[in-house]
Amino acid sequence: MSLIRIHRSSPRSLRLPLALVALLVLASPAWGQVSVGADVVSRYVWRGVDFGESMAVQPAITFGAGGLEFGAWGSYSISSSGASANENDLWATYTVAASSGLSVAFGLTDYYFPAPDADAGFGTGNAHTLEVSLAFSGPETFPVTLFGGMLTGGSDLYVEAGVPFTVAAVDVGLHMGFVGGESDFYGTSGAALVNLGVTASKGLRITETFELPVSVAYILNPDQDRAHLVFAISIAP
Repeated sequence: MSLIRIHRSSPRSLRLPLALVALLVLASPAWGQVSVGADVVSRYVWRGVDFGESMAVQPAITFGAGGLEFGAWGSYSISSSGASANENDLWATYTVAASSGLSVAFGLTDYYFPAPDADAGFGTGNAHTLEVSLAFSGPETFPVTLFGGMLTGGSDLYVEAGVPFTVAAVDVGLHMGFVGGESDFYGTSGAALVNLGVTASKGLRITETFELPVSVAYILNPDQDRAHLVFAISIAP
């Protein structure tokens, strides 16, 4: 799959957000929480788009202190033919939560694609794409989720709404994602519905005290006229 990445940030524009992230890490010698884990997915489908046309392993590490979280997340194809979609992101979020369960999160993500044949290395601004985002989770009485993300340097706006619920002890979620205009990043020629889906999740019991979260998602991208069925299993200590 040939991936086109545009709206790159220059090295100068990257310095500030990356410096802020580094400052947050260095300024907090004792983080309250540290978590590690990985997902194994039958396909890496992100916002309705298949990246790599292959199974992938997706490791993650997260540091947290109060409402602030910072981490690294990656996706690596198990097939060399899908290596052009390899991804290694840095991200940070700050969440404000109420006792009712309502929360608002402000986020910054640095998308980096370390493809073996990439023209630019990690230290080059052209290898990165930044996104600022805002997420809303409703209270327990109205558990709707809303997300909006804007890629810097362009007009690539993505908006998604979701509704979680439970059926027979299985966690289920419906979601709908929309791109606001023409975007090479999402492959759209104009405003388009790109991500319709349902996800079912349940723990796979291994022992009396340990289970593995597994999920299956059916995802339809009306703009590409393509559907995906994705299996995922999560591994974490």
